Amino acid sequence: MEKKKRGERTSKNTEGPISPIHPKHFYDKIHILVKNKLWLQVFIALVLGIFIGFLIGPTFGFLDIETSKLIGEWASLPGIIFLKVIQMVVVPLIFVSIIIGITGAKNLRQLKRMGLTLAVYFIFTTIIAVIIAILLASIIQPGNYISKESINLANNGNTSVSQINSFSIPDFSEIPSFVEAIFPTNLFGSIVHGELLAIVFFAIIFGIALICINAKKSRPLISLFSSVQSICMTVIKWAMLLAPIAVFGMMIKLTTDFGLSTLLGLGTYVLTVLAGLLILIIFYFIIVFIFAKKTPFEFFRQIRDAQLLAFSTSSSAAVMPLSMKVSEEKLKVRPAVAQFVIPTGAVINMDGTALYQVIATMFLAQVFGIPLGITALLILVVTVVGASIGTPSTPGAGIAILAMILTGLGIPLTGIALILGVDRILDMSRTTINVTGDLTASVFIDKVVKEV
Repeated sequence: MEKKKRGERTSKNTEGPISPIHPKHFYDKIHILVKNKLWLQVFIALVLGIFIGFLIGPTFGFLDIETSKLIGEWASLPGIIFLKVIQMVVVPLIFVSIIIGITGAKNLRQLKRMGLTLAVYFIFTTIIAVIIAILLASIIQPGNYISKESINLANNGNTSVSQINSFSIPDFSEIPSFVEAIFPTNLFGSIVHGELLAIVFFAIIFGIALICINAKKSRPLISLFSSVQSICMTVIKWAMLLAPIAVFGMMIKLTTDFGLSTLLGLGTYVLTVLAGLLILIIFYFIIVFIFAKKTPFEFFRQIRDAQLLAFSTSSSAAVMPLSMKVSEEKLKVRPAVAQFVIPTGAVINMDGTALYQVIATMFLAQVFGIPLGITALLILVVTVVGASIGTPSTPGAGIAILAMILTGLGIPLTGIALILGVDRILDMSRTTINVTGDLTASVFIDKVVKEV
């Protein structure tokens, strides 16, 4: 009887008229949905930022240009702070993460296998990206859709193209000096000047040396580096609280600076680059499916946090801490692999950037009527593959490397003015592919190199 009464009370409490949904109840549901889902927060911020940017920017003309640009500058301040905080800890994080990843290997033989496999993988995927770019640019020939008036207009409006050319291709006699620069004589000097390639090289040598010495002597240093890594990740965690606000502000600045007409201009060139990046990401999906048996949808769902942040910030280095977290927690990659592959890939694995540089170079060659024969294309392939290794993982670095490549092939640098207006969108897109490539590499190495 007692059970029956209790059951009656329960059924009485659960039955009754359905009350209408209160606005607060709806808000609570949305809050629960968005909470702890960074990708959704960033996506909402991105869409809202673009929408508001178009409203106050030159597209609709509700505000004068000076006012809209001022609002854009202030709106981008959280984004600038976000990137500065990330940049503040990214160098020590890269350094200690590579060392921890190396010392996580059981022995030198396994480390050698992982390093060699990773190097071959990076070179192979970069060459694939370059081949895709050459084929697309040769078939579509986007430069043939640009009029001479567009070139003149771009050149007349340009004031800083000459300042972009801060890189130069070393000739044969300069190669020894170029190689020498990779070996840092002063680690702190390399840190101050942001020479990430030298820092990565030093970290690899340091990590290998730690494996070779007695475990009792290396353990305190490894423990120290592990603590530094935890501190850096804590700072990153604080910075990530700003991510949606940062994305919102940066999107407002982007759209108020350029407007809809500029972003939709040069459509054939933009679509050619985006088509190449799409083919490249399909190539990554195939790698993941073959080696990890993950479907493209599953892989995309697991990495979308890192992809959206990469798209918003245009910086592989800024996304690196999140990429490491995604690799370990969602892709289930072993920590020793993730902590070695992701920081290394963030510095030297730039497949999306390599693809963009080839298409941009061939596009401008077509615009200026400069034929690129087999020899020129081979030089382009070697240059892009080599340059992608040293490309800084910061926003806009691809343009500087592009200037270097154009100089080597005799293509006028003034052509850069033609593509600067749409480069921000392409920078965001190729950075997303770069980060996807790093995560794909971590999955590949995790499955191919065992017992690390």
